[in-house]
Amino acid sequence: MDTSPGPARVGVLLPTREQAINGTFAAAPLLDFARQAEQLGFDSLWAGDSLTARPRLDPLVVLSAAAAVTSRVTLGTAALTPALRHPLTGAHQVASLDHVAGARLALGLGSGFPMPETEEEFAAVGASFAGRAARLDEIVTLWRQAWNAGQAGTQSDFEGRFWQARGLERLPAPQRTGGPPLWLAGSDTPRVLERVARHYDGWMPFLPSAVDYAAAWRRITELAAAAGRPAGAITPALYATLTVNEDPAAARAELEHYIGHYYGRTLEQMAAVQAYAWGSAESCAEALAAYVRSGARHLIIRIGSLDCAPQLKLIADVVLPRLKEASR
Repeated sequence: MDTSPGPARVGVLLPTREQAINGTFAAAPLLDFARQAEQLGFDSLWAGDSLTARPRLDPLVVLSAAAAVTSRVTLGTAALTPALRHPLTGAHQVASLDHVAGARLALGLGSGFPMPETEEEFAAVGASFAGRAARLDEIVTLWRQAWNAGQAGTQSDFEGRFWQARGLERLPAPQRTGGPPLWLAGSDTPRVLERVARHYDGWMPFLPSAVDYAAAWRRITELAAAAGRPAGAITPALYATLTVNEDPAAARAELEHYIGHYYGRTLEQMAAVQAYAWGSAESCAEALAAYVRSGARHLIIRIGSLDCAPQLKLIADVVLPRLKEASR
């Protein structure tokens, strides 16, 4: 397929969840990881979000610190769950982070993974799990209105189905006019594809099939064109998990251990809905290159190990150049 312009960009997930699993919360190792990833040539750094379902340090705080020790990489959330914060608080935090990051920010947004733990997490903060996709779309609309409220012709009051707000012009505006790009972290259901095409700046799935990715991306481009959006308005991304080891059996065993601690489920269960690759760096690169050939242009790699730092350089040396070459 490969209909998207430009070379592939490749990012890596900061190991905040892995810290939580290991019980070793600390900022210094995360910042060392951020510095090294930038030096090794990664294009972006990402942080996940969860309060009680899959706990970790707050991604907006972590990314603020990462912004202070990097200068080039994009900083993003993969993925932020806006429903865990009041929409005005979220708008304020994101605008503030956009200044701290020097407009290097991109936000992957999720409505909440369909697991019992996530439903409990929503209940813990008084958020409604039912109708969460529509609520996310409304938060996005509110945020964008807030970030543009100081401009002529933009309403300062918001009247939505779920939230109402007054005086949005009093909130600080982001550094980037209109705010950072907002990507939808979702699957390839018809409703998700329609939402991406109409309302979002990017699509961040974790589809286990590159063939399905190609078909979904083709449909998004069709829907976006029909909605009058210009070519290139939507970034096709991918969230994938790699465990690199020259011994495929050892790689799979390490990934099984990781997934069991991360989700409390088996690799077989999670691989049915998420993109995974394990084995040599070359085989992992080829697995992701299939997605690049299917249209993906920003790949976010989660290293499937509770000790992920040793794999970072190998992925940078082998996987990064292979993916960039595949997009050319």
